[in-house]
Amino acid sequence: MSTEFSSSNFIKNIVISDLDSGKHNEIITRFPPEPNGYLHIGHAKSIVLNFELADEFKGKTNLRFDDTNPTKEDTEYVESIKEDVKWLGFDWDNLYFASNYFEEMYNRAILLIKKGKAYVCDLTPEEIREYRGTLKDPGKESPCRNRSIEENLNLFEKMRKGEFKDGEKVLRAKIDMNSPNINMRDPIIYRISHSEHHNTGSKWCVYPMYDFAHPLEDAIEGITHSICTLEFEDHRPLYDWIVKECEMECAPQQIEFARLNITNTVMSKRKLKLLVDENVVDGWDDPRMPTIAGLRRRGYTSESIRNFCRAIGVAKANSLVDDAMLEHFIREDLHDKTLRTMAILRPLKLVITNYPENEEELLEIENNPDDENAGKRQVPFGREIYIEQEDFMENPPKKYFRLFPGNEVRLKGAYFVKCNEVIKDEEGNVLEIHCTYDPETKSGTGFTGRKVKGTIHWVNAKHAIPAEFRLYDHLILDENSEEEKHFLEQINPNSLEVLNGFVEPNMIDAKSEEKFQFFRHGYFNVDPKDTKNEKLVFNRIVSLKSSFKLDKK
Repeated sequence: MSTEFSSSNFIKNIVISDLDSGKHNEIITRFPPEPNGYLHIGHAKSIVLNFELADEFKGKTNLRFDDTNPTKEDTEYVESIKEDVKWLGFDWDNLYFASNYFEEMYNRAILLIKKGKAYVCDLTPEEIREYRGTLKDPGKESPCRNRSIEENLNLFEKMRKGEFKDGEKVLRAKIDMNSPNINMRDPIIYRISHSEHHNTGSKWCVYPMYDFAHPLEDAIEGITHSICTLEFEDHRPLYDWIVKECEMECAPQQIEFARLNITNTVMSKRKLKLLVDENVVDGWDDPRMPTIAGLRRRGYTSESIRNFCRAIGVAKANSLVDDAMLEHFIREDLHDKTLRTMAILRPLKLVITNYPENEEELLEIENNPDDENAGKRQVPFGREIYIEQEDFMENPPKKYFRLFPGNEVRLKGAYFVKCNEVIKDEEGNVLEIHCTYDPETKSGTGFTGRKVKGTIHWVNAKHAIPAEFRLYDHLILDENSEEEKHFLEQINPNSLEVLNGFVEPNMIDAKSEEKFQFFRHGYFNVDPKDTKNEKLVFNRIVSLKSSFKLDKK
């Protein structure tokens, strides 16, 4: 695909230097997700970075599943990840699974044992943590650390054959229990897990740890630049040690960059899974979720997400991005693409008492006032229409220019109407309002007799199509300011508002994931999951206006 990833950043500068010096003749990157959940917007940043970086230098990018933990992985996640990468507009050069390398990894672990660089340990997980020490205190050697090579080989083979229970033994790298870097204090590189694996079935009952498997995967695939987020910076010495001591031919370079953090947004796959498991949301693709599937269902476009990821750039220091910036890019993308139409979310009936009964007319209204090529549509107009409840007030404040008793407004694309009477029920609730219209004020006729300050939208009551509207707010109230609270206590109880109203008859054939701008309400997407032939469901993607300003310097 064509790329717009042309801005300079420190990773790109490293790549340029490596190519110029002859260190590499070809750039090979990879996107290596663990298939233990759906991808979120933070992963999108990594996808865009890895694929477009390789694309710019005519290199390759692999999609690789780091499936080394069978208890948390599932083929559902594998398929969803493939779909998300494709939807974002990218295609991988090779598709790999870490599990395809299990035999190779096992043999490299054998090599470490033979070199005296790994040993089987009997300590419990609690004891291993205790022996590990702290940032201030050095670690303490395991009593198993000086086992003979022969004994370690024998025990490791028994581990593979399933002769021990889960957690009974582990294989540890033999590095330095006094290292100031805790990751180098004899880390676990293999553990026992009698679990069914989504790819290898029951073939294995020992599995490599992520920190052991990941550098081997990169080296096996010939990755030149292993790009990861900053939390792996302290793991880099272990990454390099494994590649070196396992005697891999290729030595990839690990480069860390700042992960994406967005205000009022969860960026933890563990927390996102908790939301799904606790039924706080309607699955991984709930439009309130920051998952790529959720953003897609809400109505975000792949173009808007790619442009957002490019704009936030690549940095070495963590920072917090305003979620309004993501909204800016979807507004920018949809402004010229979407047709304008009218929808009534909170209906109030308006009766035009002097409009002939049983008569109606077709009015021409532009589909996009900013695009003449979008054309016009014919909208039925008649005696009874629906307007928004908020467009009428019986006792309005000053500078309220919409409908109130005695006031006149324009119905968009139609006529001036004047409110004459308010019909209420016994409890004083407004049921409908009665107005009169001026036939001389039809839009497009050049009427200049008088002016009105307010224009409101409407839908013909006879031809209106019932629809459900879902309005979204932040799912998380403010995760960053209340870290001491349990995560589920930070859920916004008002993150979803469901309304039942009407849309114009032209929406009857609206297709799944088709997007529209509803006059004054915002941009909406036809929900692909809950919309049926007899029921239209619209997700509000974003409102029309924002105070956010993009700094284009």
